[in-house]
Amino acid sequence: MKIWISEHVLDNPWETFTTAAMQKYPNLMNPSVVGVDVLDRHIYHSRKLHSHRLLSTEWGLPSIVNNISFTNMDSIDERHIYKPHPQDPEKTILTKEAIITVKGVSLSSYLEGLMASTISSNASKGRETMEWVIHKLNAEIEELTASARGSIRTPMAVAVFVEK
Repeated sequence: MKIWISEHVLDNPWETFTTAAMQKYPNLMNPSVVGVDVLDRHIYHSRKLHSHRLLSTEWGLPSIVNNISFTNMDSIDERHIYKPHPQDPEKTILTKEAIITVKGVSLSSYLEGLMASTISSNASKGRETMEWVIHKLNAEIEELTASARGSIRTPMAVAVFVEK
């Protein structure tokens, strides 16, 4: 078993990142994730949101090498924790944890290290994707706001008087 942990300070408020996190997949930046199923979502008494999701992926591997689930060989339990920054409400602290387990094959420790290295190198792509999702959400909000403003306009009455 290999444990990988990273922590980053993000330049948006907690509410923004949690909203984006729920809408992160599928996206154009990571086409291998084709769907997300929410297995469980609840709020603890301590006001903590817990969402357990299952990501469906397609990696384009030939069927000869594509094990149906790989669950008998490896598993990755990944956890993302978003917390408001204690000193700056306009920032969020993201802690990412991954527990990687490879079993039933030789060199499992090597493979776990390789998977941890891949997760580490992909972490920056995940943060970039979150920024992309936030930008997309902000654009949608601006578009809806502009649309709402356009539909609320009050028509002006025009009277034309003609003297005879």
